[in-house]
Amino acid sequence: MASFGFRRHEIVSRNLRLLTLPLLQSSPARRFSSTAVPSQLESVGFIGLGNMGFHMASNLINDGYKVTTYDINSATMKKFSDKGICTKETAGEIAESSDVVITMLPSSSNVLDVYTGQNGLLSSGSHLRPWLFIDSSTIDPKTSRVLSNKISKYLLKEKKGYVENPIMLDAPVSGGVLAAEAGTLTFMVGGMEEAYIAAKPLFSSMGKNTIYCGGNGNGAVSLLLFLYSSCEAAKLCNNLAMAVSMLGISEALALGQNLGIPASTLTKVFNSSSARCWSSDSYNPVPGVMEGVPSARNYDGGFTSKLMAKDLSLAMSAAAEVGFKCPITSEAHSIYRKMCEEGFVLKDFSCVFRHYYSGKDED
Repeated sequence: MASFGFRRHEIVSRNLRLLTLPLLQSSPARRFSSTAVPSQLESVGFIGLGNMGFHMASNLINDGYKVTTYDINSATMKKFSDKGICTKETAGEIAESSDVVITMLPSSSNVLDVYTGQNGLLSSGSHLRPWLFIDSSTIDPKTSRVLSNKISKYLLKEKKGYVENPIMLDAPVSGGVLAAEAGTLTFMVGGMEEAYIAAKPLFSSMGKNTIYCGGNGNGAVSLLLFLYSSCEAAKLCNNLAMAVSMLGISEALALGQNLGIPASTLTKVFNSSSARCWSSDSYNPVPGVMEGVPSARNYDGGFTSKLMAKDLSLAMSAAAEVGFKCPITSEAHSIYRKMCEEGFVLKDFSCVFRHYYSGKDED
C-alpha cells in the first residue's frame, strides 16, 4: 500500500508541475490584474462570507478574479449581488461553476456540512469540476485528513493540464479581520507543494505572507494525509499563543489601572520594552488607547470570543491526543467559555479586558 501511495503521489506531483510551470516562472509576490489571472484559477467559488471571508472574497474580486459566492446569510449575499457579483443558492452550485473553491467557515461541523452534506460541494457524483479546494477555516486536523482523503478519490469532469483528481489544501489564516480587510493575512498552507505553488496568486491577493507548513514526498499515504493537516496544527498553536498573550496583556493593563497607571502610559512602557507583543502594539484591548481595533468600536467586528473558545478547545484536544499537558491553555479556555456563557459570544476576544478583568476605558 505504501508503495502504491508513493507511485500515485509521484504521478500527481509530476502532472501538477506541468500545470504550474507558468506560475513557477513568475514572481510569487505579484498582485494579479484581470488580464494576468492564470486560467486555471480564474473562476473562484467562495463559501463563507463572515467577518473574514467577506474581505477575502472582496480582495479576490478587486484583483480581477471571477468570484462566485455563497453564504447562509442572505443579507451578506445581497451585498455581493448588488455589486453585480454572481451568487449561488447552495454549495453544490458553487462547485458546478468554479475551477477553485475556497471555504472560510466557523467550525469543523460547518466544513463537513458544506463539503459532504446535502447539496454540498461533493454531492454531484464521482466527478467534480473544481480541481482545487482550499479550506481556510480553523478546524481539527482529523477533519482535514478525512476531507483530503475523500476529495482525492474523486475524478475531474475536465482535466486541468494533466491533473485527473481534485486536490485539497488546508490554508488557515492569521491576522484577524483588520488584516483580512487590508489583504495582509498570513496563510499557513498544508498539502501538496505543487498545488501550493499553483495557488500562490490567490494567496497573494488575500494576504501578505504564505508559509508552507507541510509537503509530501515520503511515500506512505498515512503520512501524506497527516502532512495535509500540519497547517491546522500550526494555526491552533498560533491562536493558543494569541489567546494567552491577550489575557496576559489585559490582566497587566487592568492591574496597572488599579495601581493608578493609565493604560496608555503602560502601553507605551510595554511597547518600548520586553512586554511588547501584537496584543499591546497592534490590537490593544483598552478602549480609547488605539484606533481602528475592536476595542475602539465596543469590541464589534473582530475575532469572536466564541471562535477563540472553539480554537482553544481544539488545541486542548490535539494536546490530549499526543499526551501533552497544557495548563495555561486550559485556564484560557475556561475564561473564554465563561465569556461566552455571560453573553459575549459575538464580541471580539479582546473584550476580556473589560468584561473579565473589569478594566476601564481610557479617558
